[in-house]
Amino acid sequence: MRFDIVTLFPEICESSLCVSIMGRARKSELVEINTVDLRKYSHDRRGTVDDTPYGGGCGMVLRPEPLFECVEDIADEDAHVVLMTPQGRRFTQEDAVRLSRMGHIVLVCGHYEGVDERARQVLFDEELSLGDFVLTNGAIAAVVMCDAIVRLLPGVLGDDESSVEESFGGDERLLEYPQYTRPFEYRGMRVPDVLLSGDHEQIKQWRLEQRYVRTSGRRPDLLGQG
Repeated sequence: MRFDIVTLFPEICESSLCVSIMGRARKSELVEINTVDLRKYSHDRRGTVDDTPYGGGCGMVLRPEPLFECVEDIADEDAHVVLMTPQGRRFTQEDAVRLSRMGHIVLVCGHYEGVDERARQVLFDEELSLGDFVLTNGAIAAVVMCDAIVRLLPGVLGDDESSVEESFGGDERLLEYPQYTRPFEYRGMRVPDVLLSGDHEQIKQWRLEQRYVRTSGRRPDLLGQG
């Protein structure tokens, strides 16, 4: 799988995606992640890629020329091009699963007041947002999205079951069950006896029940209750 992240701040992406699980996945060639500096497609020596908005207003807007030339340069016929923007649809675990099945994803990071509308109308297959809040730039969001997708690729986590048992994993959109480790008792708080029983069917049932209890209490919207 290949990622191309188009941004004004490639160092933000590289510093986060070269360590831990993402770094190991790249070294093992389970995924290819490239960062593309949009300024390389500027038409002047200063690397200018933005300008003031027509009609007035605060902030700057990414110009269409570098966006078109960059995306057309790196996106092949099979590439799925995503714009990271607060105006996009909210990114979910289902999106992560769907995108993990694609061969080539181009993440274009929104910056400043956004992108020229002509680029929005032509270049992107979809627009996604991490949530109802605004970040200083889209590179941060792209790193989060890339991490969520790559960890689902076969072999990245080592134990592929890890991504099924966690929150939002599997067919049911449930939060993860409570986890315990040693010591058995700490400050009067004990590990539930069922986890020490050795009865795997009972443990499995307890964990499923706890997922429903936790989801109902914390995220009832996932169960259609909110």
